Amino acid sequence: MRYLKLLLISLFITSCADSHQILRTSNNEIKLNPSSSAYISIPKDGRYGQTIYTGSGATVSQVILLEFSKHLTQVETGHEYQTYKEAIKHAKENKFDYLIFPSVLAWEDRATEWSGIPDKATIKISIIKTTASKTLDSVIIKGTSGLGTFGGDHPQDLLPKPVSDYVKKLF
Repeated sequence: MRYLKLLLISLFITSCADSHQILRTSNNEIKLNPSSSAYISIPKDGRYGQTIYTGSGATVSQVILLEFSKHLTQVETGHEYQTYKEAIKHAKENKFDYLIFPSVLAWEDRATEWSGIPDKATIKISIIKTTASKTLDSVIIKGTSGLGTFGGDHPQDLLPKPVSDYVKKLF
């Protein structure tokens, strides 16, 4: 009986834990100059089926802005969704060294506590050298909530830790 209790407690604790993956889509190991500047564009809002999660694109940009602001001299984010062409044009015209171009690949905000279906967020972050319009690095970050969320988790809560881990490696 004692072992059964320990097993159940272990299962409960592990079901509460979020999981994260950082998948490199380029073989480049770049180091950014802390005295550089970066412009972070706003991606399209995430969606799942017919559900559009309004504001999720801006939220993703804010999470990325927070982390890059810890390392770069000047970092700004857009105010609305921009295509790649619009974002690179803005970054060049405003003399930013880098364009950080995020994309929301998956966004699922579930009622995990009663459905048993975890929240999910998957984003792609591309770093472009503005003067050459050349992609220096690209990464996909995936987050999945644990099942024991007690109603407090959302997809955006899955991003700060892996985004921070990724950005730290760039400096």
